[in-house]
Amino acid sequence: MCGIFGVIVSEKATYSSDFLIKSVKSLAKLSQRRGKDSSGLCAFNQQNHKIDVLKGPVRINELLKRPEASQLIQNALGSKTSACKYVYGHSRLVTNGTQLNDNNNQPVAKDGVVGVHNGIVTNVDQLWEKHTDLTRENEIDTEVMLALVRKFAAEGSLEEGIVKAVGDEVFGTVATALVFEDYDRFVLATNNGSLYVITNNKDIVFFASEIYILNEFEKKADLSVISTLEKKQIPANTGMSVALDTFGITEFDFASTPKEKTPKTQEKREINIATVASNKEQISTVMDLNLIHLNPEAEAQKGLLIYPSDKIKGLKRCTKCLLPETFPYILYDHDGVCNYCNNYENKNQPRPLSELMTLVEPYRRTDGKSDVLLPFSGGRDSTYVLHVVKEELGLNPITYTYDWGMVTDLARRNVARICGKLGVENIIVAADMHWKRENIRKNIVAWLKKPALGMIPLFMAGDKFFFYYAHKIKKQLGIDLEIWGVNHLENTNFKTGFAGLRPEFDKKRIYSISIQNQMKLFGFVGANMLKSPGYFNQSILDSLGSFASRYITPKADYYHLFDYAQWDEKHIEDTIINNYDWEKAVDTDSTWRIGDGTASFYNYIYTLVAGFSENDTFRSNQIREGMITREEALEKIYEENRPRYNSIKWYLDIVGLDYESTIKTINQIPRMF
Repeated sequence: MCGIFGVIVSEKATYSSDFLIKSVKSLAKLSQRRGKDSSGLCAFNQQNHKIDVLKGPVRINELLKRPEASQLIQNALGSKTSACKYVYGHSRLVTNGTQLNDNNNQPVAKDGVVGVHNGIVTNVDQLWEKHTDLTRENEIDTEVMLALVRKFAAEGSLEEGIVKAVGDEVFGTVATALVFEDYDRFVLATNNGSLYVITNNKDIVFFASEIYILNEFEKKADLSVISTLEKKQIPANTGMSVALDTFGITEFDFASTPKEKTPKTQEKREINIATVASNKEQISTVMDLNLIHLNPEAEAQKGLLIYPSDKIKGLKRCTKCLLPETFPYILYDHDGVCNYCNNYENKNQPRPLSELMTLVEPYRRTDGKSDVLLPFSGGRDSTYVLHVVKEELGLNPITYTYDWGMVTDLARRNVARICGKLGVENIIVAADMHWKRENIRKNIVAWLKKPALGMIPLFMAGDKFFFYYAHKIKKQLGIDLEIWGVNHLENTNFKTGFAGLRPEFDKKRIYSISIQNQMKLFGFVGANMLKSPGYFNQSILDSLGSFASRYITPKADYYHLFDYAQWDEKHIEDTIINNYDWEKAVDTDSTWRIGDGTASFYNYIYTLVAGFSENDTFRSNQIREGMITREEALEKIYEENRPRYNSIKWYLDIVGLDYESTIKTINQIPRMF
């Protein structure tokens, strides 16, 4: 989920300090795209032979400008000494533990082990409970991994200890770089392959979380001073150990690890930890959605949420599906059947999976590199797609997640669960979340002054860069094939309907929209922006870019799994929960949209004002497909449309809006029923 990077140099190497310093800074800056919440560096201080750590709630670009960082790098790489040199670091996308507490920022030091970690330990609480001889000091999940490495290394070789910790005990994803107070070793290890190196196997190693980062690094750095370089992946469930005294490089596999006792150094190296503060006021970028209801104020805040279920149940609805009389452009025939049903064409009748197998055959690679990109949100459909692509189609996927600030901690854990178990790399592109969330806040504030249901999609505009980066990553990695988990049942119509756009019953994809309707949409948005000038803010360019990303980004070599595989809710849920321990939310029984931080908020508004939400359209499409009875669907939506306190509270807190005043304002909006 984060970016890790570094350089290790033999004591016998003769590279200039200027070259080495520029190299580590270049790697750091390139790694920032994977996380901007906080950052840190670790280096061996050649002056006093201590291990220096510097970290704080600032992005790596800013950290590098601090004099403390310059001094740390200079002390490690700027002197001519007879000791091995290294500097490595971390560009963090926060998961476990707020970045406002520097104990949760990386590098993390625990029991004489200093490490950086890309990924999530999804069983962190269970591991602390299991290993009662270990003491937990902080929230961050990396701590337990380091404690386990120390514990198991004492029982055999250092590499064996790492394998037992990362390979046997930890669930989730791990790509890590480790140094020790008492071992002359620099160790790289991963269980999902999100780690790459450039080395001459002689006196220098560069490493980073993505091959793209190393490719760009090669372009920026003059590596001609190094002969016979090799660029390669550290595959899933393997590692690389560098002996800092001899620079001997040992590659090890989790299945067969050296068991000889690793000799310790004569003297322990002192670990010196320093921190830097941010120049800007910040709010925490992470909170556990599944624990929010345990807060003392939760019961009072829950009481503010309104669910007029009796009035909603009294709405006139289509006699075939569930769509109510408040649905945009709805018409009922003499039998009470709506025009959406009468114009519906069954879509959950896919072609056989064998046809997709034939289509992807030309894309298969034999060189061990990934042959397909999977956009991966961690939701139920994308998780199932990854399962099918890896386990049934037999492809070698690489997953990609665009985290724009509304991917919940629950979704991130689910990404880690399946990628860790399948040994699949996950490329994370992290937006400037503070900026994205500020855009959302400004647009909601403007919306609350002149509420219009057709403007609600503006709250989600920032996530559409998902399409743009998917196309970009394919080009960066030289991958042609792309497989998505778009589900036809998710077609809504009402979001653009509230903006004055009549339904397009013949559109090819749920995200398709005609040129004429695109123009109408621009007109509607422009008119509402004039009514509430607060919309004229920093987010305009972001929204326009999102629109272009969704509708203009090329879509070649682009397939949808559910065009070739039946979408079956129970089968999908059983597959991902039973095989990967996929995590559900505590505030709903539904498995849909639970990793999307925005859905609970806008669905609360739609339900309160119009008497229906996305759940009604989703279940209605299931009825039309013959997948569920109308009675079953009604029972489900009455439960699924109940306000989700945890998710709504998470959303408003994370974008910096006061919960009580926002909900009270929404509750005063005139209703359509």
